[in-house]
Amino acid sequence: MATVSEVTYDLLRARGLTTVFGNPGSNELPFLSGMPDDFRYILGLHEGAVLSMADGYSLVTGEAAFVNLHAASGSGNAMGALTNSVYSHSPLVVTAGQQVRSTIGQEVMLSNVDAGTLMKPLVKWSSEPTCPEDVPRTMSQAIHTALQPGRGPVYVSVPYDDWAADAPSETAHLLDREVHGAAVLSENQIGNLIDLLEGATNPALVLGPAVDADHANTHAVELADKLRAPVWIAPSPSRCPFPTRHPSFRGVLPAGVADLSATLAGHDVILVVGAPVFRYHQYVPGRYLPDGARLIHITDDPGEAARAPFGQAYVAPIAATLDALASAVTPSNRALLPHPGEFPAVESTGAGIDPAHLFALVRANAPHDAVYVNESTSTGDAFWSQMDLSQQGSYFFPASGGLGFGLPAAVGAQLAAPHRQVIGLIGDGSANYGITALWTAARYRIPVIIIILKNGTYGALRGFSTILGTGETPGLDVPGIDFVRIAEGYGVHSHAVDAPEDFATVFKSALAAGEPTLIEVQTTFGQP
Repeated sequence: MATVSEVTYDLLRARGLTTVFGNPGSNELPFLSGMPDDFRYILGLHEGAVLSMADGYSLVTGEAAFVNLHAASGSGNAMGALTNSVYSHSPLVVTAGQQVRSTIGQEVMLSNVDAGTLMKPLVKWSSEPTCPEDVPRTMSQAIHTALQPGRGPVYVSVPYDDWAADAPSETAHLLDREVHGAAVLSENQIGNLIDLLEGATNPALVLGPAVDADHANTHAVELADKLRAPVWIAPSPSRCPFPTRHPSFRGVLPAGVADLSATLAGHDVILVVGAPVFRYHQYVPGRYLPDGARLIHITDDPGEAARAPFGQAYVAPIAATLDALASAVTPSNRALLPHPGEFPAVESTGAGIDPAHLFALVRANAPHDAVYVNESTSTGDAFWSQMDLSQQGSYFFPASGGLGFGLPAAVGAQLAAPHRQVIGLIGDGSANYGITALWTAARYRIPVIIIILKNGTYGALRGFSTILGTGETPGLDVPGIDFVRIAEGYGVHSHAVDAPEDFATVFKSALAAGEPTLIEVQTTFGQP
């Protein structure tokens, strides 16, 4: 008879989950000891980095990723990173080892007390099976739950003595089981949306990360072209759902209520697809909508639809709905939107490289299909003004704003996309949260390029100090960090530059090297 461990590995293999991201402890060893040869284990040196690597991997593949953490302490270390996975809808199957089942109630060392509630309310679903025989079924439920709309991380705690138990023969049914989602808008609903768009005087599209995640970018372009409508990306974007050099592209919406409403003034129909309505950040109160505007919300996440404070929502698959709208809508005779023209001219003066100049140099030298993982949080405007993002899956940003995502996620993304160059654009403040992922890149020879924008301060916080009127406060500066020495200590080839021509030379060399490389760039700082 097969053991619980053997059946679980068969289940993971059947679901394509043969890459395990983890940092083990004693409770995890009985599970890991049975790992089949066709599985690979990606070790991270801190659980936050482990989870963010898995997140980056899942974002690129579009599939679930498997994470194995150590009891409550390892799970707790990963929870900060987990907030990004929740809002990026990453279907992570997060597991943790539990103490021997008969000793949990004593709260012996490394017990995960009340494990089913530890990760709540972050995860979509959480469980500790009530008996060893139910472990495979629970794992199957976790995988299917993570992948169902709206996608999201799940958590399973397993007592380590369960793995050696005999699995019931009926668990074999789990291997061929499938769960399909089939909800689509009715012809009448599609017709009503078409009538609304065609009858609009000045429609606008607002697109969110789910458009990119559902590979629906080309449908969004077709709809924008037919409507001859401007397109914005929803606030605080974690992905790029629309080509940034398309005539319709208008940039990223501001993250304050009043500012966002003012930006959309003059539009009578606002179609929001694949984004919450809305993920505001700065507290800038005002009216949710400009005068005379009607908002229609299309999302694949029932929770997003339910919690929105305004608008008419439809819960439906993103790609299928955009395709139906783009195919059926009548082309508009409104004036064509002008081409965006040349990129804004930029240069660097004095010590260091201006961030916009740096991004222009990256764009000029990087492959056209490069993948950017961005966690330079104070340089967003400069990034969007200079980058040419035209392909699906080209941009990722921490969806909850939690720092520590960027560097490990870039490593995980490169592991998932060996035929595309992944470039991490990481602030010097952010980098320290996930710096241990450099060891993983070196250990597994993952050829990611990490660019550290070094300005010696938490730039985003300095921007907020202006918005909030708090003035100079403690803890805003992070001087004296030598990322070259840190990276070389982890085994990553590294350079430090402070002039544009030096960066271009080093960056071209890194692109050709085929090995993990870190480039520390001294940048100038202006208030974001």
